[in-house]
Order: sequence, then C-alpha cells, then structure tokens
Amino acid sequence: MTCTVRRVVATLTVLLLWRAEEVAEACSCSPVHPQQAFCNADVVIRAKVVGGKEVDSGNDVYGNPIKRIQYEIKQIKMFKGPDRDIEVIFTAPSSAVCGVTLDTTGKKEYLITGKTEADGSMHVTLCDFITPWETMSPTQKKSLTQRYQMGCECKITRCPSIPCMINSPEECLWTDWVMEKSINGRQANHFACIKRSDGSCAWYRGMAPPKKEFMDIEDP
Repeated sequence: MTCTVRRVVATLTVLLLWRAEEVAEACSCSPVHPQQAFCNADVVIRAKVVGGKEVDSGNDVYGNPIKRIQYEIKQIKMFKGPDRDIEVIFTAPSSAVCGVTLDTTGKKEYLITGKTEADGSMHVTLCDFITPWETMSPTQKKSLTQRYQMGCECKITRCPSIPCMINSPEECLWTDWVMEKSINGRQANHFACIKRSDGSCAWYRGMAPPKKEFMDIEDP
C-alpha cells in the first residue's frame, strides 16, 4: 500500500469515526400522542420562562463537571404534579443530548411536561411534550383537566405504515402519520383515548366530558 493510499484510508477512518460519534450523540425520540405525554409525565404545567443560565450539576465518573441549563419559570397552572409551584426546571445543555431551548423573555406561554428527580426538581428533554400554549387546540387544552387522565390506563398505538392494527381492546390506533403525514393531525389535536365501562378503550371527540357508557360513533 502506497503512502498516499494509506493517508486516504486514515482520513476516511477518522471521518467515519467522527460521524459515528456524531450519530451516537444525537437525540432520538419516538413520537407520542399528547395524551401519552400527559400520562407518562410526573409534572404537567402551563408556564412562562423568565430566565435561564448554565449551572453545574455535580461531576461525571471521570471527575468532569456536568453542566445543565436551569430555566426560571412563572407557573400559571398545574395540571399534574406536586402540591407546590414549580419555580425552576432543568434540561441538558444542548439538543444533541436532548436539551430543550426555550424563550426566556417571559412573553411566551408553554405547556411543559417533564419528570421529577430524586430531589424533587423537574427535568425536561426534547422527548417530553413541550409546546407554545397558543398552538394547542381547544380540545387539547380542555383535555388537560380531566379527559387525558381518564385514558391513562389505555394504550395508544402509533401506526407507522399500512397495514397496522391493535392487539387488544385496551388500545386506540393512532393513524395521523399514515393519514396526514404529520404527528399533529386530527387525532392528536381533537381526540382522546378513553376507557369505557366495559374495559375497552376508544377515541372520543367532544368538548363535553364523555358519559360513562359512551358509544364511539365518530371514529377518526
């Protein structure tokens, strides 16, 4: 092997390793219906972000400092969580490790879902459901107070391609992606998967709370 060929191979090897590291560091999340995000979260709040800064959060196994972003928030309403206001939330320092970037001017209201840590603090990632409040549909906003909670025992199964089907009566089939090529389609914006009196689950649409034995006559 000539010297030139060896240099080319060495360069390609470095590039491939760099690319592999870049891919390994990328944040990857599976799409979830807003109801799933609500049910999976420890905390669900409506809030404004009024400040943010980088803070130390201990050290890793090699003794290097772990950085996080601390956002100061003004909580407007809590839909799920502890019996106290949330004043700060934490996230990773970059999107490569699932960190969330939020507007800190205090002019934008968000719906924020996240997890609580051992010390009671709230942590959020790109995999959580975080969206400007103004972009949510009236049904989504209404569902936060009761309807999503009614379906937390149900399973929403995403349909990535045709054909797809449910495996049990406790599932609702989420077809926004195959029908509309968007995860923010009709089912995400206007439907909740509700458990019925017979134990089965079905999509429900409507501003009024469903009756105990509602019949799912308007399938999405």
